[in-house]
Amino acid sequence: MDAWEEGLPGRPCFSAQPKQPRPCWRLSPFLLTCAAYFLLWIPQDRPSWVSALVKCLPVLCLAAALHVGGRGRRYCALLQGALLCSAVGDACLIWPDAFLHGMAAFAVAHLLYLWAFGLSPLRPGLLLPIALVSMPYSGILLLHLPTSMAPALAAYSLVLASVLWRGLARGGSVRWGVLLFTFSDMVLAWDTFAQPLPHARLVVMTTYYAAQFLITLSAFQSPRLKTN
Repeated sequence: MDAWEEGLPGRPCFSAQPKQPRPCWRLSPFLLTCAAYFLLWIPQDRPSWVSALVKCLPVLCLAAALHVGGRGRRYCALLQGALLCSAVGDACLIWPDAFLHGMAAFAVAHLLYLWAFGLSPLRPGLLLPIALVSMPYSGILLLHLPTSMAPALAAYSLVLASVLWRGLARGGSVRWGVLLFTFSDMVLAWDTFAQPLPHARLVVMTTYYAAQFLITLSAFQSPRLKTN
């Protein structure tokens, strides 16, 4: 059994291992495509497949980096699935009429992240502060939504809060990744439904790409030793 796959401390079977490319080289296409997205900065009022591709490329590069290498086959596969679903969501959000399709794609991505992060350590004490923030925010946001969208937003908020809980419990770069992802989604939802915010797109995309990067980075980090 692969010791990395189960998150258990272990040593390679052989002391001499062929050197793998460092994570910074595997993840460099992500940084280049991020730079391209912000430099091109295609206006949102001109949705096209070109703008969708430019927006999706950084996340697709992260999925490709996980295919090249990462610790834990199951963990990497789940992260890849989440990234691919996120790319679908990114493309859908280019067109306002496809907003609900994009939300559904991101909900599936979050469920895959939830599966990847697991339930150990449980840390139920994190649930209270998460609820104290997410419930009032979601309640206020629901006041600005059409009634038909309320169930979808409530379900998405529950999934996002669950991912935040498990990501914070997991720690490492995942902790910061889920915090940034949650912040990005909150800004996007408020700007879309409640009140336009200054520089909202820049804030949303910067925190979103950083979140995906930090979560992906966890697949290249050594697991911490567990102590009783």
